[in-house]
Amino acid sequence: MTRTALILQHDPSIHLGNIGPVLLEHGYELRIVDAATEDVATIDPAEADLVVVLGGEMGAYQTDEFPFLDHEKALLRARLEAERPTLGVCLGAQLMAGALGERGYKGDTMQIGYSPVEATEAGASSPIRHFDGVPVVEWHGDTFELPAEATLLASSSAYSNEAFAIGDFALAVQFHPEVTDEMHETWVADAYNELDEYAIDPDALRRERAAHSARMQEASRAAFSEWLENLPA
Repeated sequence: MTRTALILQHDPSIHLGNIGPVLLEHGYELRIVDAATEDVATIDPAEADLVVVLGGEMGAYQTDEFPFLDHEKALLRARLEAERPTLGVCLGAQLMAGALGERGYKGDTMQIGYSPVEATEAGASSPIRHFDGVPVVEWHGDTFELPAEATLLASSSAYSNEAFAIGDFALAVQFHPEVTDEMHETWVADAYNELDEYAIDPDALRRERAAHSARMQEASRAAFSEWLENLPA
């Protein structure tokens, strides 16, 4: 039976990446919505079997500049209150926390590069365990307060809230496990000004990719396959 996955995307270069094939293999038909140009407020929050909210360059708290973020948070609030399957990546994780009334804000550190995350005790028995100790793509300077309803699954040396779950129906990750080698090269090539601002060598990022990407790809496939297979019917 075909199921539907609604994908809220904020930038064509920040797409599903390696999560896309996993969704297709698990029988999902993908509906990709450009949240910045399409009217998210008209979408029925309960319509899709799964909602995936991807990353973006804006902050979840920049709702005056990007008013569509409030529409996304309203959709996510309805999804989470109804306990409908929901996945958030980076900005998506921040919006999920915001949908539950928690604060998103600029953090103390800009993270760009591959960095390991460590599973919490709860994370060690969740799909996030596949990322335990694995260097994953980090590309953010924002963070969020953990919702009271959430269970923390992973942390890093720079940020305590790297992954959380709500029940067995919602998962959020602050890092970018979806990033393929092609995506990463696009991000690096397009971000020379930002990398220069933070004194980050683009070729050093490429060397990190060569060293760590294959392991992250395996962890991402394992984690998201397991999570999809265990979603409530």
